[in-house]
Amino acid sequence: MSYWLGIDLGNARVGLALSDPELTFAHPIGNIQVRGDYFQALYDVLDVIEDNHVDHVVVGYPLLLNGTEGSSAKKARRWAKNLERRLENEDIHATVQLLDERMTTVSAHRQLSEAGLRSREHRPSVDQQSAVVLLQAALDAAARAEAPSIGSTGLEG
Repeated sequence: MSYWLGIDLGNARVGLALSDPELTFAHPIGNIQVRGDYFQALYDVLDVIEDNHVDHVVVGYPLLLNGTEGSSAKKARRWAKNLERRLENEDIHATVQLLDERMTTVSAHRQLSEAGLRSREHRPSVDQQSAVVLLQAALDAAARAEAPSIGSTGLEG
């Protein structure tokens, strides 16, 4: 079975989301406390990858609204590169992808509000909900890429 993991690097927490085995839906699986050190959280993420048989990791890439890379995006890129190296060193076969996450936090807050949570109740859930939004976008994009084009039966001649 194949699973994908979504990661949202928040300031205090790393939010995590996992796909279903059919790579259709993303659901939250929790947060990892950063405690001021994103790179320590990397080891906890490695455990999640191994425990859940993850073969594709989607890391949120917080580009600025104009599409350029600010300090948070640079940090996410470095973190993803370190994750990739650790996976290789541990002989874990999983690919790492950066995905533009502009507006995922806004989307996550909206979804939490629609679920009936008050704003002050969002904090424990917003990073993992952002990871869900991010991972779902990646799953949907992958499904669209594999879907036959309109007018095609998908059958070979």
